[in-house]
Amino acid sequence: MVAKKVAQKKESKQIGFDPHKNITVVNIVVSSSLEHDIPLEKMAATLSNTEYNPEQFPGLVIRIKDPKTSALIFSSGNIVCTGARSLEKVDESIKKIIESLEKIGIKIKIKPKINVQNIVASGSIGMDLNLNTLAMKLDNTEYEPEQFPGLVYKLMEAKATFLLFSNGKIVCTGTKSEEMVHKAIDMLLINLNKVMKTK
Repeated sequence: MVAKKVAQKKESKQIGFDPHKNITVVNIVVSSSLEHDIPLEKMAATLSNTEYNPEQFPGLVIRIKDPKTSALIFSSGNIVCTGARSLEKVDESIKKIIESLEKIGIKIKIKPKINVQNIVASGSIGMDLNLNTLAMKLDNTEYEPEQFPGLVYKLMEAKATFLLFSNGKIVCTGTKSEEMVHKAIDMLLINLNKVMKTK
């Protein structure tokens, strides 16, 4: 009887748990173009927060302290920015890059268009997961516990990939908006509930 009450309590705790409130965006990867040729060697020689090894890679890396982001800049003016946790922080990072370019005499007159390539979000869904069962019953999974403790689950309908851990922690990657992150989590929960009911 006591065990039954504990199980009911545990279940009601899960029902009251809102995974959406426990998921946070940890990285937004965006691409953009400054629509201007950029002298990467001059940037590397003048700015201390840059790395440039053209023999190894054609792009220059610029690191921004606040917001903590880094960007790859190519001589064509194309940029890939990573590390921001919100689109506002992405905008701030691009502005800082443009300010850095002004120091070497490059004036960017356009407002660069931002294209989100990937959003990474992490958090908890508030329930323990049996990864062995999920690996057997869900399609598109990879699980090799000897190499890595998480299960990789490709949720094709949501164009998202999840990392699932036995303690209920999750990482979602592959989506291009916060709205898509939450839709993918809804689909994940539906699929997990189906599997858990057919144990």
